[in-house]
Amino acid sequence: MSVQQIDAKMLSKMFLAGAKNLENKKEWINELNVFPVPDGDTGTNMTMTIMSAAKEVFALGDNADMESICKAISSGSLRGARGNSGVILSQIFRGFTKRIKSETVLTIPVFAEGFEKAVETAYKAVMKPKEGTILTVAKGVADKAKDLAEDGEQDMERFFAGIIEHARYVLSQTPEMLPVLKQAGVVDSGGQGLVEVLAGAFEAFLGKEITLDFGENAKGSAGKTAAVKSDASMKAQAEAEIKFGYCTEFIIMLDKEFGAKQELDFKAYLESIGDSIVCVADDDVVKVHVHTNDPGLAIQRALKYGALSNMKIDNMRLEHQEKLFKMSGKGAAESAPVKAASVEEKAPEPQKEFGFIAVSAGDGIKEIFESLGVDYIIEGGQTMNPSTADILDAVDKVNAKTIFILPNNKNIILAANQAAELTAEKSLLVIPTKTIPQGITAVINFVPELSADENEETMLSEIGNVSTGQVTYAVHDAVIGDKDIKKGDYMGIGDNGILAVGVEMSGVAKDTLARMMGEDAELISIYYGSDVKPEDAEDFRMQIAEMYPECDIELQYGGQPIYYYVMSVE
Repeated sequence: MSVQQIDAKMLSKMFLAGAKNLENKKEWINELNVFPVPDGDTGTNMTMTIMSAAKEVFALGDNADMESICKAISSGSLRGARGNSGVILSQIFRGFTKRIKSETVLTIPVFAEGFEKAVETAYKAVMKPKEGTILTVAKGVADKAKDLAEDGEQDMERFFAGIIEHARYVLSQTPEMLPVLKQAGVVDSGGQGLVEVLAGAFEAFLGKEITLDFGENAKGSAGKTAAVKSDASMKAQAEAEIKFGYCTEFIIMLDKEFGAKQELDFKAYLESIGDSIVCVADDDVVKVHVHTNDPGLAIQRALKYGALSNMKIDNMRLEHQEKLFKMSGKGAAESAPVKAASVEEKAPEPQKEFGFIAVSAGDGIKEIFESLGVDYIIEGGQTMNPSTADILDAVDKVNAKTIFILPNNKNIILAANQAAELTAEKSLLVIPTKTIPQGITAVINFVPELSADENEETMLSEIGNVSTGQVTYAVHDAVIGDKDIKKGDYMGIGDNGILAVGVEMSGVAKDTLARMMGEDAELISIYYGSDVKPEDAEDFRMQIAEMYPECDIELQYGGQPIYYYVMSVE
């Protein structure tokens, strides 16, 4: 007898199996990266996004209802979203769960409507949707589901088999839509990831036994991109007396009304028991952060609105003593409690008008941003894209009314935009910097006396005048445009593609720079990476100075991994 509907328990099992299948295939998906750079990360980003949701679904157990599962999928993937592919995947889940969350069981027409809503939501999230990507595959799934539903298909097994077969066909056609895929001889990696999620889910539906482990060892939304504060700010925090001792964070999975009035009432209550309050409501979840001396009070009040997840309570006074120990040595740490007790409580710092958050990789680049006044550094970039949750956590830490965020990588911009949509207490303005030099230029051109809008306009204009080139190595053979690339070759990558290829690093770097130069070039900035010796970098600088005597040449230690040189021309 054919199966004509599925319940919440089966949906949970299918979603977890889809997540596991994607995790198992992530390295293969990474290798589908068109450009042979050592940081192909589509599979990793999609896996970490879905795993953030899978951990929440798994924690619900076998008896969760449809609405609870949908909340976990939507909120978990939203907060855990990393990179463009991860953000798009989270939006697919968000749209799909919006349609199905009120159902008790799912039929084929409901699935079809869910897929349609998923595609609609995902396309809206991308400013300039490009065909031949995960979006195209998702649209193919929705179209096939609609056709099968309208044809009266009632057998779930034939339905799922049909949409997956069509998804694979659409995926096979992506090289015909994007010439760069055809030249590289690969299909779209994001689309492949979506197919693997569907295939894994289908295997669970068919009854295949799958080992599902989403405990502490599973990678969640935080990943390993921890936000890093400057040494100066850490020292200031360690020297300050703590008024409210517990940093308390949790997510409310709403099952009661939480409109504007309830939100104001809840915030007012939090203000009565603590400070550093962030309360961000997004559909059916609320992200809460508060510093308080009694976390239980905050938790009890929150339970009035729904179940709690992602709970985290840190003893800031204990952390205070640990920081003193690290900075001052054992003797100073032993005397710290006495000294701290004698310090008068300091009033909270007033909120400043403007703040900056930058994504950065490399200790030298980090120091440059800090010297320019950036308040908070999120460690990440090409090799590890920070999640939406990482960015929201950084926003919590910056005490400013308006915060400019510099993604400094094209694959982080969507996650930053998503964080901006979820930020309610502060204004978060995303300056879409695609490279580190663009981020540095944006900060340099900030003028405190101007308004947020005026600064945004200036920064957007100035980053358009920066050309960037980055020198790395190829991890596999490839043919891109007129470039025949062999594994191990050095490559110079510009703003719009590969500029130079060769077997000698310095020569490739010089060829890359030559293709970046314009008639009006005045300044060349060179940031050398962790794998370049200072003397070699200085020798390279001297060669560039001889080649372009009319330009000012700046050489700075960046310490970035993977990229030997990051260069900019202005």
